[in-house]
Amino acid sequence: MEELQASLQPRGLTLSTFPDKGRSLLAARDFYPGEVIISQEPYVCVPNNSLTESRCDGCFSKSNLKKCSACHVVWYCGSSCQKLEWKLHRLECQLLAKLDKERRKSVTPTIRMMVKLYLRRKLQNENVIPVTAMDNYNLVEALVSHMSDIDEKQLLLYAQMANLVNLILQLPNIDIKEIAENFSKFACNAHTICDSELRSLGTGLYPVISIINHSCLPNAVLVFEGRLAVVRAVKHIPKDSEVSISYVETAASTITRQKTLKEQYLFTCICVRCNKLGQYDDIQESAILEGYRCRDNGCSGFLLRESDEKGFVCQQCGLIRNKEEIRKIASDIKALSDKALKCSSSGNLQEAIVLYKNIEKLQKEVCHPFSIILMRTWEKLLEILMQLEEWKEALAICRLTIPVYERVYPGFHPLLGLQYYSCGKLEWLLGETDDAIKSFTKAVDILRITHGTSTPFMKELLMKLEEARVEASFKLSSTEDS
Repeated sequence: MEELQASLQPRGLTLSTFPDKGRSLLAARDFYPGEVIISQEPYVCVPNNSLTESRCDGCFSKSNLKKCSACHVVWYCGSSCQKLEWKLHRLECQLLAKLDKERRKSVTPTIRMMVKLYLRRKLQNENVIPVTAMDNYNLVEALVSHMSDIDEKQLLLYAQMANLVNLILQLPNIDIKEIAENFSKFACNAHTICDSELRSLGTGLYPVISIINHSCLPNAVLVFEGRLAVVRAVKHIPKDSEVSISYVETAASTITRQKTLKEQYLFTCICVRCNKLGQYDDIQESAILEGYRCRDNGCSGFLLRESDEKGFVCQQCGLIRNKEEIRKIASDIKALSDKALKCSSSGNLQEAIVLYKNIEKLQKEVCHPFSIILMRTWEKLLEILMQLEEWKEALAICRLTIPVYERVYPGFHPLLGLQYYSCGKLEWLLGETDDAIKSFTKAVDILRITHGTSTPFMKELLMKLEEARVEASFKLSSTEDS
């Protein structure tokens, strides 16, 4: 790790190890909001290809795709991406082409990523692909696997997957146990590669980025520019402070976040937010985000279960809400949610909208106005309304989500910026130019910190803001002239 330490030093970073966290990335100088802390290309990555959707292996685009004529597994959008990947895919292609049609179907993106991992190691050992301090297999070996924390069922699955990889690779002296351990490393360390609007495109292994530890109140954010992982500061990070990002959705109660982190990443978070677990403020926040509201519509109180467990009592006005009443509404919501999911999956969007509106009505009876459960229903409604091009109704729903986003996300969270952007686009489309300018401005204020200003996505946002300002100025001058 001495080479890595030396490589990080000019970037104003240093590695350290803590007993409760393991390896950590520390700031060796001050970093300020919007500043790039570190970036890294993936050691290996794969697009999220499925039977219904394919992406280019080079750039993850869905346009102008052609399947590799030899292996019939990998897709490319053109010759430039094919040339970019050729050193590695030449070997992979030969291996995949040997598989029969049925066996080829079992080559999932995760299996492919493992095959590519070992082929890349082979090519680096043979000096076909250069080795650098931030691009070598030793960094993969240093990643934590948590093998001792995994249950027997998961270990068996990793062993079966490792056998398939071994069958494909057919390399001498390959260790199946090591392959299984690397699958566990993928589960704990691989990152979902997203586009600028945080839509999933693929999966990549970034061994240096993986050193950055989690916090539910992070001081940095991870975004992607193509396949390049970029970590930017979202607040002032003083010298000698640890750099942190969030591994999970932070709009959740402490118990929910802890459960997700334990199940997926096999550790218990001890960040400043999680250290409040069980304290009154944390109980209140959890009840508002995921619990129930007072039955008095004029009261903004939250409910906690009574000691005799017969009902829930409002912590503000003292009104008691019957447990059976809440249970009945929750059961009705569950039944409607199952139907809505089936409708939206089968393309019956109009029926899905009716069902989600009924869900919304029921949730408003039991959920706090700032409930993330209600927020998720609005998000589903917004997604379907956008697909149906019901712009006016979509804007009304989008505006409902904004106050909840503002409450559940920190000021410089990309999801908050993107929601302002969605709102602005709908407002501009519907001719509400002044409101669009306000929304675009709020989006820019956040996303210039999280995304920078030089990407095509940000250039488009800045252009939209400028066009909206020009349009507003023209309308104003036209009004004055008349």
